[in-house]
Amino acid sequence: MTTEIRSEVVDGAELSPLQNFLQWCDRVGLVLSSKVCVSKEGTVAEYGMLATDDIEEGEVLFTIPRPALLHQGTTKVSALLEKEKSSLESSSGWVPLLLALLYEYTSSQSHWKPYLSLWTDFKTLDHPMFWSKEERDSLLRGTGVPEAVDTDLANIEREYTDVVLPFMIKHSDLWNPNTHTLELYTKLVAFIMAYSFQEPQEEEDDDEDEEEEKAPNPPMMVPMADMLNHVSNHNANLEFTPDSLKMVCVRPIPKGDEVFNTYGQMANWQLLHMYGFTEPYPSNSNDTADIPAANLYRVATQGIQSDLDRQLREEQWEMVCEMLPEKAAFVFGKQGCLTDTELHTALKVLCMSAEEFSEFKENEGWEEDEDDEKISQAFSNDGLPELKPSWKRLIHETARLTLRSYGDGEEKLGENAVDGDRALMEDKAALAGLSCRQQRALQVRYGQKRILQRLMELTKS
Repeated sequence: MTTEIRSEVVDGAELSPLQNFLQWCDRVGLVLSSKVCVSKEGTVAEYGMLATDDIEEGEVLFTIPRPALLHQGTTKVSALLEKEKSSLESSSGWVPLLLALLYEYTSSQSHWKPYLSLWTDFKTLDHPMFWSKEERDSLLRGTGVPEAVDTDLANIEREYTDVVLPFMIKHSDLWNPNTHTLELYTKLVAFIMAYSFQEPQEEEDDDEDEEEEKAPNPPMMVPMADMLNHVSNHNANLEFTPDSLKMVCVRPIPKGDEVFNTYGQMANWQLLHMYGFTEPYPSNSNDTADIPAANLYRVATQGIQSDLDRQLREEQWEMVCEMLPEKAAFVFGKQGCLTDTELHTALKVLCMSAEEFSEFKENEGWEEDEDDEKISQAFSNDGLPELKPSWKRLIHETARLTLRSYGDGEEKLGENAVDGDRALMEDKAALAGLSCRQQRALQVRYGQKRILQRLMELTKS
């Protein structure tokens, strides 16, 4: 693959972007263990890190001094960003870092040029936000990704137009809207989504006011750490110290294996949305499927005959909505419901008789809290078959309705609901014939459908 990056020439030989970057690492004091190497060969994605020797738990793979990090406090324009920070506030909180990246990425004199030159025009980023709307809506229908991307794109454009553009015009000596376009801004948002790190908040003393929660630390770019790929069953972890950041081995890594970090407990739809990749089914132990609360309402109001019963159900739902966040969803993982308290509340209220609901309203809720551990057990895969029949029916029918939202003939039930995707997953030749986007979308769809299918099996009458 040809590259547009101008590489340095040493002793008559042109250095690759990766070699330039590694030389820069030496210059800034980034210490890389002799037991690892960065490579494009033998890794699951574009770049990755491989073990060149056996590595024991606790060994430090590399150390990054804090001045080498790229964020709003280290960029050449940091003083201006700090001075003007009140005008750069936004719902994302990312504007200062994005302005720093806009400046550094297009500056030929940037201290981080060898690092940023690894991403030529960010062509390797393949988040669904860069797919056509038609492709997103057809391949990812029902998964929640198209809706999340539509929200992202609207927020990015609004943030750029309302906050970033006026700031750049005011400081036209440093930024130029013709160079620092909405298109580049959107690519940098995806770059931050996929490659940035957030430092955890320091532990607060117990006597601190719990209600005074600190805002999360802003994201920052961490050269070298962002070379590592993700799996849920990772073997390395980034640790933060006052002077540096260290990637530490958390379990033995045999020679030749890839070094994997973790981006957190992420379902495949979240990995695709935020990072542009998925884990192959069924290896992602954190995979989930969402059941929109609105689907539970549709099932709960089906078949009601009398006006009195309908009024009761509407009042019950109104109360349920007061207890749930807007556009709530009940999240199911491979071992059961992850939002068990919310689902328990919704089912309990919706299945009350008129007398029970009247008493519930008079008491302004339950007199005593239920045992969280018991609720968690009740909505685990082991506990679901033992739920009350009325609760099981609602869960079963809501899972069935959610399966239909994927399209592709999902009006079929049970085993048939995932047959098309299962056939693709099991046919290696057909799978190999799919594009990368089609394969990733299939991993997301199939993982979610299998969770919903399993849920239907566990709640059969």
